[in-house]
Amino acid sequence: MDGKERIAHRVAQELKEGYVVNLGIGLPTLVPRFLPKDVHITLQSENGFLGMGALDGEPRPGEVNAGGQPCGLVPGAAVFDSVTSFALIRGGHVDVTVLGGLQVDEDGNLANWMVPGKMIPGMGGAMDLLAGAKKVIVAMEHCTKTGEPRLLERCDLPLTAKGRVSLVVTELAVFGISHGEFVLRELAPGVDLETLRRKTGARFLISESLCEMEAAL
Repeated sequence: MDGKERIAHRVAQELKEGYVVNLGIGLPTLVPRFLPKDVHITLQSENGFLGMGALDGEPRPGEVNAGGQPCGLVPGAAVFDSVTSFALIRGGHVDVTVLGGLQVDEDGNLANWMVPGKMIPGMGGAMDLLAGAKKVIVAMEHCTKTGEPRLLERCDLPLTAKGRVSLVVTELAVFGISHGEFVLRELAPGVDLETLRRKTGARFLISESLCEMEAAL
């Protein structure tokens, strides 16, 4: 199992029976494959689906997720326009949104939509999801490709939203955010505190119930 799969597996454990869940593009789309068989969730996509599922057979015109990838629909799914979709999001009807991130800081701020000087596709629905979802989980690799930490005291990239992240899952650890501080809840197997501190750009508290991140079977 690679780092991204480890992250997706751990995030899947946060999703409970009956939840309405929105998954961001990229890494978050791996999460459903790791859901326990006895847990059933409803996937919402901001481009107008409630009840999105895995692609079954040949792609059908217009049946794509928010990232433009072909998808399927489960029995009982609903299709509607973007106005209705965002009314669901803004109305607080999404239980959990799982988003990728460029940076998260100890105040629960998230930067995930642009890097200055790079091509910018736009913020998309992330700002609405961050404001409207009941719980925000950020699923991202712990460091950039050049080894720079993504968990920081303060984000230095343009923010997508302030103070909305409640849980961060990386391939190294699971952090909650409370009263302006990261709280280490779980360590991945084989990862020690010294290594984690070296790769994290912010201080963090250690939960009294710190445990090992569960590995996938």
